[in-house]
Amino acid sequence: MNQIRIIFILLITTIFYANPLVINNQTKFVDLLSHSEIYIDKSRSLTLGEIRKQDNLFEKNSEKLLGYGYSPDFDVWIRFTLKNNTDKFIYKILEYDNPLTTNIEFYNPNENYTKVEDGLFLKNIHEKIINPNFDIELKPNQTATYYIKASSSITTLIVKLNLWKSEVFYNKEISHQIFLSLFFGAMLILAIYNLFIYFFTRDISYLYYVIYMFGLIIHHMMYVGIANTYFFDFESMVTIVSLASLIVAIPVYALGLFTKSFLQTKQYIVHNRILNTFLFLIPISIIFFLLTDGYDKYRNSITMLFLIFLMYLTIFASIKRNKQAYFILLGWFIFLTSGILMYLSSSGVFNIYGYSRYLIEISFVLEAVIFSVALANRITNLQKEKNEANHKLIMQQKDETKRLEKSVEEKTKDLKYALDEKELLLKELNHRVKNNMQTIVSLIRLQNDDISDTKLQDILITIQNRISAMGHLHELLYNQNDISHINAYEYFDLLIEEIKDSYETDVEISFDIQANLKIEQAIYCGLVINELVTNSFKYAFPSKEGNITISLKRFEEVIQLIIKDDGIGFDEKNKKQSLGLTLVNTLCTNQLGASISIDSTDGVITTIKWKEDD
Repeated sequence: MNQIRIIFILLITTIFYANPLVINNQTKFVDLLSHSEIYIDKSRSLTLGEIRKQDNLFEKNSEKLLGYGYSPDFDVWIRFTLKNNTDKFIYKILEYDNPLTTNIEFYNPNENYTKVEDGLFLKNIHEKIINPNFDIELKPNQTATYYIKASSSITTLIVKLNLWKSEVFYNKEISHQIFLSLFFGAMLILAIYNLFIYFFTRDISYLYYVIYMFGLIIHHMMYVGIANTYFFDFESMVTIVSLASLIVAIPVYALGLFTKSFLQTKQYIVHNRILNTFLFLIPISIIFFLLTDGYDKYRNSITMLFLIFLMYLTIFASIKRNKQAYFILLGWFIFLTSGILMYLSSSGVFNIYGYSRYLIEISFVLEAVIFSVALANRITNLQKEKNEANHKLIMQQKDETKRLEKSVEEKTKDLKYALDEKELLLKELNHRVKNNMQTIVSLIRLQNDDISDTKLQDILITIQNRISAMGHLHELLYNQNDISHINAYEYFDLLIEEIKDSYETDVEISFDIQANLKIEQAIYCGLVINELVTNSFKYAFPSKEGNITISLKRFEEVIQLIIKDDGIGFDEKNKKQSLGLTLVNTLCTNQLGASISIDSTDGVITTIKWKEDD
């Protein structure tokens, strides 16, 4: 019964559909759409049975490509008739040459017009083949009429049908995918190259350009069908296509930021404001189109206007003699031309693929190379400007150095004169102070010679030694050039000699001096040593024999002064706070900021420590 039905259908087809396309096994390729008939179903409700009953619905088509743009409101029916006038079976492959059409239904009369589905939103039954395709088999001397229903709910609707010999189709597919692989490989290499340059230069223009490159790669992988063939499954594609406005906007937005940075548009105040307005509106438009469904056909309007404005801005910058604009102007022309050709092709106005299948890819690579060269030239210009700036800076530094050297020389002379004058005055002051103190000491000695009271004599000797301790310091300052520090050994030696001359003893005094003292510290240390050594001479050695050791050492920022004798010591419980020890404590704590400890278990060891100020 089925065989009778098929024969009846074939007879009807032969009667009603004239001028079938005659093919044979030697037919390698046929542009099938120009031999087809078209019907636009705006109701989107007709079934195949209803379509076949209304023969007058279809109109003859002579175009090789039909582009309807964004057309979610109607279905396109295609009808074509093939005739095998040989006595052999013919096997062909029907290629629907657009990977973005979301829904394609193929009806084969040899399979009782059972629906076979393919498309962007349907599982591709031919794995690793980019475009939707269907097998066609013609029996010997058979004439058969085929139907295709195409619709696209989100993407643009483009119809192009090719009939291939199987071997030729697969060879074409391999060559096509190899070319696309080379294209995406070249684009990826250029993107990574510019990314590494960004890491080295930290020029934000490179980062924007890299984002543009990766955005363009992702967009074009979607456009030519590589993405859904190799990378994404059905569910992922549904999500990605729903984000079409975002995918289109990302490279355009990045290109806008690149242009803003690369051309330094802040110098063009009005144009920069317009550019910033576009950069503000594009994200808002993306959110709007993602949240609404009724305005999808306008989703690329703002981005296309933005591209045109960027082209105009580059021309304007070129007129203003912006050297960077000269390089990217050609790249912009190529990019914008490619975008317009893609738009015209998807709208059915002009089929660029009928003249060059890979013109868009070649244009993108050429544009990417031109932009990369422009960025490389930017580095050259920046380096040249840097070298010129460095040269100017060096010359300015030389001039400034000469001026400063002259100024410093004059100031140095003045300062040296003033310093010499101050040093002379200071030395004269020290000399006068020393002489005055020596005069006081001489007066005390004369007075002491006339006094028979031993206790009073002892008091006068103590006063005399205290004044001498300060006088010797001024004597040393007068005889040396450095007035900030004093040679502690020379100073202490003068003090001790003065004290020894005041007391008739055989006490040996040794020094362990490993540091020098600042002037303000030296005078207090001199007074402390005078008091402690005088006490040792008076009370430590009843036999008038013994040893005294004076040690001065530095431990990083801490200075340690030790006065040690091997005399009889004293009982700390019964010690009285004499004027001398009171003076020592006052000088140590209040003037030096030092800690003082006295150990009298074996002789007397007085340890004084203080932190030296910077």
